[in-house]
Amino acid sequence: MRFPRHHATLGAVFVLCSMVSSVAQMPLGGNFARDPKQPIDQTYTDRIHKYTTEPRFLSPLVEYLPASSTVPTPEKVLGDVAGAPDMLPYAEDVYKYFRLLEKSSDRVKVVSIGHSEEGREMIAVAIADPELLKTQKENDVRLAQLADPRTIGLDDSKAQPLIDKSFPVYYITGTIHSTETGAPTALMEMAYRLAVDDAPYIKYIRSHMIVLITPVVEVDGRDRMVDLYKWHKAHPGETWPRLTYWGHYVAHDNNRDAMGMTLALTRNVLGTYLGWHAQVLHDLHESEPFLYDNTVGDGPYNAWIDPTLADEWEELGWNNVAQMQTLGMPGVYTHGDFDTWSPGYLMFLAGMHNGISRLYETFGNGGADTEKRELTPEEYSRTWYRQSPPPATVVWSQRDNNNYEETGLLTTLSYFSHNTHHFLENYYAKSKRSVQKPSLEGPAAYVLPANTAEANRQLQLLKVLEAQHVEIQQLTAEVEIALPAARKTENRNDPKEEKPATKDDKSPKKDDKPASIKFPAGSYVIRLDQPYSRVADALLDKQYWAPDDPQKHPYDDTGWSYSQLFNVKVTRLTDPKFLQSKMQLVTDLDATAGKLTGSGSTYAIANTGQTSLLSLLYQLKQAHFALAEKAFDAQGSHFGAGSLLITDADEAALTSALHKLALDAVRLSVTPAVPSHTVTAPRVAFMHTWLGTQTEGWWRQAFDRAGIPFTYMSTQKIAAESDLNSKFDVIVFAPVGRASSTDIIDGMPMWSNPLPWQKTDLTPNLGLIDETADTRPGLGYAGLEKLKSFVKKGGLLITCEDTAQFAIDTGLAPGVSIAAKADNRVVGSVLGSVFVAKNSPIAYGYGDSLPVMSADGMAFNISNTLSRGGGRVLMDPYAHRPTGRGGPDEGDIPQGRVNVEPETPAKQQPWEAKVLTEEQTRNNLQVLPAAFRPQVVLRFDEAKNLLLSGLLDKGGAIAEHAVVVDAHVGTGNVLLFAINPIYRGETIGSYNLVFNSILNHDHLNLPVTEQTKTTHKEGEEDR
Repeated sequence: MRFPRHHATLGAVFVLCSMVSSVAQMPLGGNFARDPKQPIDQTYTDRIHKYTTEPRFLSPLVEYLPASSTVPTPEKVLGDVAGAPDMLPYAEDVYKYFRLLEKSSDRVKVVSIGHSEEGREMIAVAIADPELLKTQKENDVRLAQLADPRTIGLDDSKAQPLIDKSFPVYYITGTIHSTETGAPTALMEMAYRLAVDDAPYIKYIRSHMIVLITPVVEVDGRDRMVDLYKWHKAHPGETWPRLTYWGHYVAHDNNRDAMGMTLALTRNVLGTYLGWHAQVLHDLHESEPFLYDNTVGDGPYNAWIDPTLADEWEELGWNNVAQMQTLGMPGVYTHGDFDTWSPGYLMFLAGMHNGISRLYETFGNGGADTEKRELTPEEYSRTWYRQSPPPATVVWSQRDNNNYEETGLLTTLSYFSHNTHHFLENYYAKSKRSVQKPSLEGPAAYVLPANTAEANRQLQLLKVLEAQHVEIQQLTAEVEIALPAARKTENRNDPKEEKPATKDDKSPKKDDKPASIKFPAGSYVIRLDQPYSRVADALLDKQYWAPDDPQKHPYDDTGWSYSQLFNVKVTRLTDPKFLQSKMQLVTDLDATAGKLTGSGSTYAIANTGQTSLLSLLYQLKQAHFALAEKAFDAQGSHFGAGSLLITDADEAALTSALHKLALDAVRLSVTPAVPSHTVTAPRVAFMHTWLGTQTEGWWRQAFDRAGIPFTYMSTQKIAAESDLNSKFDVIVFAPVGRASSTDIIDGMPMWSNPLPWQKTDLTPNLGLIDETADTRPGLGYAGLEKLKSFVKKGGLLITCEDTAQFAIDTGLAPGVSIAAKADNRVVGSVLGSVFVAKNSPIAYGYGDSLPVMSADGMAFNISNTLSRGGGRVLMDPYAHRPTGRGGPDEGDIPQGRVNVEPETPAKQQPWEAKVLTEEQTRNNLQVLPAAFRPQVVLRFDEAKNLLLSGLLDKGGAIAEHAVVVDAHVGTGNVLLFAINPIYRGETIGSYNLVFNSILNHDHLNLPVTEQTKTTHKEGEEDR
């Protein structure tokens, strides 16, 4: 039974805990006393007390350290106790200690689980009684059967003895966020306690479960953070540099990769979690005083989780709070404003794979300094879910933080160890319901119809699912399936929109028309009668966040539908009968990638929005490439505008590259007589600021994964270049992340000391990606002039979001302005867009429409003048009339004269510039010559079709406004994105907007024809 969160009192927790299991349980405030016969390491214990700033920040569980004559304490490696001030260990030192533990105790086992992008190791440490570790493989076989109940025929009678014999695995991860520095030392000391302490509750934990620990998740960022802290201690009284780079690509967003699986750390953690068949993934963070178990959080909860998971969040979270309240530790709570909607967080790897996802936020100081901390009223106020809040002002140490982390973990491990049977039963039940999904809530499957044009993007989507350990099947014969009759429903966005009938809607309608759909052999099938069906369903389905939802501050994106963002057609099938179709398991997604057919010496590759066409130019440097400017047909195939024509290619090298890049090519005996232009591998510079590197990091990752080389340069280096055009054809200025134009130009305040980011003996892990003696200076006005000169002389500058705003503010995008959003509300949503200039090279390979990711509803206005106000009409004669005679749809008539009807100005669409009259253009220097007027490539769809997934409120304010604009300066171009086409590895469908522009950087000014008004037709169907 699940108690509503607003009634989740501690009394309710007692009731809940009494109901969940008949297994003997640790009572609230149970005996955590140490074994009086076991000696104490008094010196270590004394320093625990010394470094703890107040007695109430210490608990009986961690106020002492047991002594051992054979097992070293953390002091052996650290030189002091865990949590000591002025000291942070590198990941290598943390690993050194855990390997010392392994050598000295048969209760500890260390395994390597992979490496980071920069080659640093990640480890997992298993701690349990030797008997459990010795039988871990046999136990894993049993857990694997519970994880996949198909292996036992979904037979509860076979599951029960497996549950009775098995012991669970509780997986704890630390320091995914590099500025949150306390977890490694807390986990070092806790591991020692678990291995050495003979307190009865510790012995019970050891004998009933395996505790698995990854002490450092973001190892690259950890070592850089330690470097910075060492610099800080070596320069007392000085401002110290911020952590500009965490991981190789991203910073805080490394905890948003659990959907896309693009980062090594995510893949390594999921591989470990599933490899050990763990039941819990508990991730440690630091941002709230003093311990916030945020998985209970607040609504809305993710719509695809098993209901039991929500019950487990409540059960474990409230018990944890109650135990620590009993121990007298203030500032512990589990409710809050964190919604558990997005499955992008690392902990959600468990939640989407039938386990329990948990997350602590404790209170860190961003280093090991002891600091006076002044809390906000929101943090120290008493409320219904935080009856013992933290004090308003506190002196806080890293030891205090470690005390809370260890106490929270030890109390929850104790509770879990006394309820292992209960949690293993839940684990099996959730896995079984995942397999039964088609016959329960549905759907039955998702189908990606065999489609050569989408094959490149299909494979990328399928590889995401494969990384999530989702099984993929392929039809071996054509299948025709009847569709449920459509019914008319009321829809907030479009009252006329037709929705398919649901399984529960049995009533026939007069306008019902039986229909069917055919899927050809080779179509990919994601069956949802498999153990990890929930993650597949969550990624491929659509999301809807109600504008009037009580949660007014979504914590992260509200929409993420991968079928939409990858721009592939995906059909959602609800009829379980489809699962009887003939299909086979796919074991090698690359097996059919890169087909080469036909005969001849010219090779043609159709542009259908693949993300790897540009990369081919770098793979085959000796070949000649031409790009067709018009569509053509050859050898029974259709090739759209933007298709590649290749000659002088080594076929062996071409065949290898086609397979690697998942591109199909056709040999032609005759080169088509079609307008074309030669394309060569562009020289790309990637410009970044020292203000922030996270959002642009996702772009760097996309370029690296696509095989597009670039020169990585800071704004400072760009400013120092004498002739950018001699070295580069394209400069990519990806989003900084909420940076103003002033920030980009001026950089950081210069009144502090210099802030270096360099590799030195003191900081050996800095400066590997880029370096500078001082991160404070920005682009500067001299650098801005060089950027303008680059564009004027024919260069292409690509900008997005805040860097697009920068381009507008600094005169790099004449005629473009930011559209007013009024009261529109978008929070990380998938919105519909429509191509305006379909034959623009930027639009090559696309259809009429494209789902795009919008962070906040940003859009553009364009104008035929230099005015940055957008050139909008002050009084639209089509929307308003002046006060006068007649009704609202009539015109006024001046009295006492013969009336002459005024000439009505041409009506403009929201994405269009105002048509200037002869009066307005007469001797007006602000009027842009036709060649320099901005061109809209892509716009938002009309309001009724705008929302595809996520949250959209009052969409009319941004509907049909431009979101991709090609501005002209001199002989060059500035491309502006109001949406983010390269985002978190999720927006594969829009990548080619960027890659097309780079491929055609010197042919973007080809004559284009604007498309008449077209609405988006969504590719995903609910069948």
